[in-house]
Amino acid sequence: MRRRAVVVGAGIAGLAAAYRLDRLASQRGLDLELIVLESGPRAGGVIESSRRDDCLLELGPDSIITEKPWARALCEEIGLGERIIGTSPNCRQSFVALGNKLHPIPEGFYMMAPSRLTPFVLTRLFSPAGKARMALDLLLPRRTDGADESLGDFVRRRLGREALERAAQPMVGGVYTADPDKLSLRATMPRFLEMERKHRSLIVAMAATRRRAMGSSAGGAAEGSAAGPRYSLFISLDKGLSVLPERLCELLPAGALRTGAMVERIERSEVPGTARWVVQTLGERIEADAVCLATPAHASARIVESVAPELARSLNSIEYASSATVNLVYRRADIAHALDGFGFVVPAVERRTLLACTFSSIKYAGRAPSGKVLIRAFVGGALFPEACEMSDEAMTAGIRKDLGELLGVRAQPSDLLITRWPRSMPQYNVGHLGRVAHIDDEASRLPGLALAGAAFGGVGIPDSVRSGEAAAERLVTSLGRLT
Repeated sequence: MRRRAVVVGAGIAGLAAAYRLDRLASQRGLDLELIVLESGPRAGGVIESSRRDDCLLELGPDSIITEKPWARALCEEIGLGERIIGTSPNCRQSFVALGNKLHPIPEGFYMMAPSRLTPFVLTRLFSPAGKARMALDLLLPRRTDGADESLGDFVRRRLGREALERAAQPMVGGVYTADPDKLSLRATMPRFLEMERKHRSLIVAMAATRRRAMGSSAGGAAEGSAAGPRYSLFISLDKGLSVLPERLCELLPAGALRTGAMVERIERSEVPGTARWVVQTLGERIEADAVCLATPAHASARIVESVAPELARSLNSIEYASSATVNLVYRRADIAHALDGFGFVVPAVERRTLLACTFSSIKYAGRAPSGKVLIRAFVGGALFPEACEMSDEAMTAGIRKDLGELLGVRAQPSDLLITRWPRSMPQYNVGHLGRVAHIDDEASRLPGLALAGAAFGGVGIPDSVRSGEAAAERLVTSLGRLT
């Protein structure tokens, strides 16, 4: 008997779910009609690449981290393995902006704590008093109550205020665009909780991790370590990350993807013998045996509200932050800084327009022609929501002022593109794992429904791929029970 599955949302989680649904159905002998509904004009979600004047601009994320294997594995499965590129082997360092100066992140320093003594002692990123306070981590007792704790509380408790303001907040902010005093450490970086539990001291734990990594590497000299930034773990695709969703769309059954299709709600079918679900778009009722909602949590809440009000309430409890990405192209001669790294982050206490900045054409080959530099600036986030409300002119002026002071940029960019991403970043606030567990429990009461996306198990591309694939597995199993 022919079955129908509908995937709502064609971001990377939805496309991964749709691709895996199609493949699993074929492997298990299910006769499946697949429909993918996307409210916007294109598939890909926040993954979007653009070619302008011989420059390759990433309007959303620019990297995939291979420490989490699911996105790279998908790329290789769908024939993109030969198109994977790594970061440039040169200039593998990053900076933190303090005052009008960029300070290199000390070698062996990861997020909030050092694993090597000498670079930590010599760095000017922290004051002598700040270093002394961080060293107290060697003596402080471990916490034993097991309660969820914010990143801000954890870092202040173990390492002090300066470690939070100058390192943890801007580095973590570059990933989650979050308020450190709300961000759940257990949901985002549980490894640090495990370090405290096992070793008591983060510094001792980081040093032990580094020794193990060095001991297992050939000749004892790996590029980076598990206790510090490992830039070789970041990859992209030769023509931009949009190659991934484009390839997934090509592999879907003909006619499966429908853009410009806004889903209003889903309902239970009330006619005996018909499909279990009804998906109501602005102009069509679609009966379906299985539905995957791969939309932001607040959008999924609206879609399920009439059929599952408690699930909708739980989904709405996940907060979101807005951000903007600004691509700027300069002549190399107009930038005084050596650009001897991949970019920099800006502590919130600096009160700049910029959150962070990536030297895109230094980080990846093929992003700008010789003599030009492509820079990606980031604005907004949970701590500075007002920045995303700025006019294009005000945002551009603030960014140019920051780049002038920090990089010595002396000219206007030859090209500039602002991309705004409203309510695009889910906030993993304290208690997030409990919220997700409750959402999973509520969703499990609705057979043939699965949720996927960045709101649940991780905000990066690999986690979104894993989320979509897991949703597909659940739905194919559900469909198999119907045959």
